[in-house]
Amino acid sequence: MPHQDTLYSLPTSTTIGKVILVGAGPGDPDLLTVKAMRLIQQADVIIYDRLVSDEIIALFPPHSQSIFVGKEAGNHCVPQQQINELLVKHALTGKQVIRLKGGDPFIFGRGGEELEALLPFNIPFEVVPGITAASGCAAYAGIPLTHRDHAQSVQFITGHLKQDQDQIDWLSLARAKHTLVFYMGLNQSNVIRHKLSAYGMSLATPIAIIERGTTAQQRVLTGELAQIETLAKQAISPALIIIGSVTQLSQQLNWFQQQTDSITHSNHSQQLCG
Repeated sequence: MPHQDTLYSLPTSTTIGKVILVGAGPGDPDLLTVKAMRLIQQADVIIYDRLVSDEIIALFPPHSQSIFVGKEAGNHCVPQQQINELLVKHALTGKQVIRLKGGDPFIFGRGGEELEALLPFNIPFEVVPGITAASGCAAYAGIPLTHRDHAQSVQFITGHLKQDQDQIDWLSLARAKHTLVFYMGLNQSNVIRHKLSAYGMSLATPIAIIERGTTAQQRVLTGELAQIETLAKQAISPALIIIGSVTQLSQQLNWFQQQTDSITHSNHSQQLCG
């Protein structure tokens, strides 16, 4: 909750502005929704996260004020409470504020917390969903999250695990015919392996780690649950961990990598011919 004593003392305009929570998707600017793009172009202030790609940042209009509040594991550039206060501060001065988040703001994005911070000040708000990283990155890696022959359900789990506050139902996660997607799980890969294997998941279960998904730098690392820690050490954040037999399909369905390789080969051939 914001420091109300501080914020209420701020000068306000005669008309309170608005905060619009916008999902930027997993990185490829072509995956922005039409509505998201239109609102970004109309924004007075854009408060954005580390997971918003450089290609999307390049689309910010020159008239808008952009404020970076990125966070990463172990390094919170701007504390959450201060982000909440920034939203309130600019809205109370009559600005249209875009709170731009990677992926979807309501899936591990603290979007609900930020909107709750607006309620004491009667600041109007709106939510524009985005393509969450799990669906976007999996699609670009050729991994269908559900498949009749492999998985009848999928679960999204935060990788920010605390040993003393572990409320995850690991027994349920370890069952077969199921796909698991761990967000922000690289630093907890040892916990993920230990817990899943302890509750019955085979260490031979196929896995994939998708690094910088949907961007030109995308890389897909595949292996087995037993190798998850080794693969996680090779990966660069942001990355997703997908666990389940559907990850094996990436070898045949990885259309984006094949397309990228084809473009790279074509450019190389042109350089040689030139």
